[in-house]
Amino acid sequence: MNSIETIEARLAGLFSSLIGLKLTEAQPDRVVAQMLVRPDLCTAGGILHGGAIMAFADTLGAVGTVLNMPADAGTATIESKTNFFRPALTGTTVTGTTTPVNRGKRTQTWETRITTEDGKLVALVTQTQMVF
Repeated sequence: MNSIETIEARLAGLFSSLIGLKLTEAQPDRVVAQMLVRPDLCTAGGILHGGAIMAFADTLGAVGTVLNMPADAGTATIESKTNFFRPALTGTTVTGTTTPVNRGKRTQTWETRITTEDGKLVALVTQTQMVF
């Protein structure tokens, strides 16, 4: 079984640690995490950088895939699309909620909704992970 602690230990020292991703839920059909919007993750205007948003979502889709693939398999993102709707400001916390669109044997597609503390949509990310 993959507990949050086990998954976070596997991610320790990797890019997701660098951006401050904190898992709060990790189930085969739903992955949720939070990230503090720090100044070093922002554009000059104090707004969370689009690349940070995409990296946050990419990690959540990868975690979802890992929770749904054989233990001896690997995964890599092969496609990602992001729509941006509103800014997330320095000092706030964003939440990413990832759910499956399709969980196949060779590919899995995940949708991640990134929201502000008051539940407003910041971005919607759809990504496909290859399972190898």
